[in-house]
Amino acid sequence: MVLFERTASESSDDIDIRPLELEDLRRRLDERPVEGPMTVHKRHDECQSLPNGCGNRFFSVVFRAGLKKRREEKAVDKKLMARMAWKNAVMKARTLGDPWEKFHLDTYKTEKAKRHRYNAMRQNWVVDEVVVKMENEPFNHGAMRECFRMKKLSNFSKDDWMRAHNYVAKRYMDEDTHRETYFDDVRLQMDAKLWGEEYNRHNPPKKVDIFQMAILEMVEREGSPLYHLEHFIEGQYVKYNSNSGFVLCEAIRMTPQAFSHFTFEKSGHELIVVDIQGVGDLYTDPQIHTSHGNDYGDGNLGTRGMALFLHSHQCNSICESLSLTPFDLAPSEIEVNKNIANLQVSCKTVVRGTEEIVVTPTEEEKEHIQEYIRMRSLSSGYVSGDDKPRVKLTSISSTDSLESDDFPLMSESEDSIVDSARQEHRQRQLSYNARVRLDSMTDSGTDTETKEKDLLRFKSMVQRKARPSHVLGEMEHRKLLECLEEDRCKTGSSVLGQIHLDLAKYHELNRFVKESESYDREAAIFHLSQAARCGILEAIKTMAHLHLGLQHDILPDIE
Repeated sequence: MVLFERTASESSDDIDIRPLELEDLRRRLDERPVEGPMTVHKRHDECQSLPNGCGNRFFSVVFRAGLKKRREEKAVDKKLMARMAWKNAVMKARTLGDPWEKFHLDTYKTEKAKRHRYNAMRQNWVVDEVVVKMENEPFNHGAMRECFRMKKLSNFSKDDWMRAHNYVAKRYMDEDTHRETYFDDVRLQMDAKLWGEEYNRHNPPKKVDIFQMAILEMVEREGSPLYHLEHFIEGQYVKYNSNSGFVLCEAIRMTPQAFSHFTFEKSGHELIVVDIQGVGDLYTDPQIHTSHGNDYGDGNLGTRGMALFLHSHQCNSICESLSLTPFDLAPSEIEVNKNIANLQVSCKTVVRGTEEIVVTPTEEEKEHIQEYIRMRSLSSGYVSGDDKPRVKLTSISSTDSLESDDFPLMSESEDSIVDSARQEHRQRQLSYNARVRLDSMTDSGTDTETKEKDLLRFKSMVQRKARPSHVLGEMEHRKLLECLEEDRCKTGSSVLGQIHLDLAKYHELNRFVKESESYDREAAIFHLSQAARCGILEAIKTMAHLHLGLQHDILPDIE
């Protein structure tokens, strides 16, 4: 459409509008008014982004106004689409109905019970009273516990059992189980939940969460029996890895395996969260193995449990994006794990390239690793070195109510911050050895106080370096620490070395082969030599006895 020129005295009603013709875009130069060089330059800039023939100034104004209007309409449409998506999700949830309606839980006896909730942030227990209805017979059971359907009356609806939430109550089938075991299980799961939040702070492709878990004390029953209490989540329940390192190939996924690997490196080899199972990326009943084998019940297998997971773990694209290092395996073991690697290729999760690099805590922080993670959760959303939060997460374990998570979109400037942070981290890693050489070449006249400050700064950098899963990185890390602490014990302090020693012993016990087969001697020798390289005294002595032809306790059938 074309708008003819009009004077200032004419109203908008007098505008003559007719269809746009080709001649309207062909304005001859002699018809244009005389313009100075500045005016011509200005008009050229205004029409630079418009199509050819934009000399008609009315066409130019209308074209720009149209572009602006379309942009505004697109922004409004985006907001409307997001709002409609949430409304559709709510409507879909309402139309699903109650999956347990057919079990008529509302007909069961109403009971009062005490609910014990553990606050992992404050490390204390909160007790309140709830009203529940529970089935008399279990509907399912595992190796140690049996499950009951339950409805808990909401605090907002006093007598409306139709609006009561669905829960699963679990109890140990062994009646001699100590009551303290129930509380230990809740503490374990809530501590694992903190590690899930720490994993999410590194911006992985898919976030993970761990069930909120509590203890229900049935005070109206004889003996006040205890139950574990969890929300019922509808969906397919899948076990991704187990306490002993088994990986279910039919349900292979990258996120659960990467999460376990992440906890191992992020904790500086102090612990690993395994036995990942649940619905999607909402996990329950995990197990934590610690380097010393203490805490978290009988399921804590220490370095032996770490060894079983790492032996069956195959790094995937999420591990690589988080800069997690692959665990050293013998060629024969890598060949066995090729099936897992091939299955992971078909996984649909795609990394975005904005994942944060894993950096381990200092030696002092590692001594109190759970306290370190709690402090990280208190300041969640902030990445070290950033001026503003990139991801804001709400810790369900630290609050009594569920709050929505806020994941703001990253602008181009924030993307550049991520890239520059990664580049700076890589440059710091490359500068470690250079710093050692620089200190050794420093002139004797250098100010002593400045040199001590540089040494302390360098020591902090070394301690915060990511603790890799491979032996070469472990050896480099130990050498740097030994340069800083001459009195440091050079043997027996490597968790990674102990893991390799445990794997050598597992091979000797035929753990990874069938009963009729002999164990992989080459793989056993490989892990024994890796343990020796990490400074494990027992492995060093065994390797020396092997080379000298002397009697040895580990792998005695190998000469």
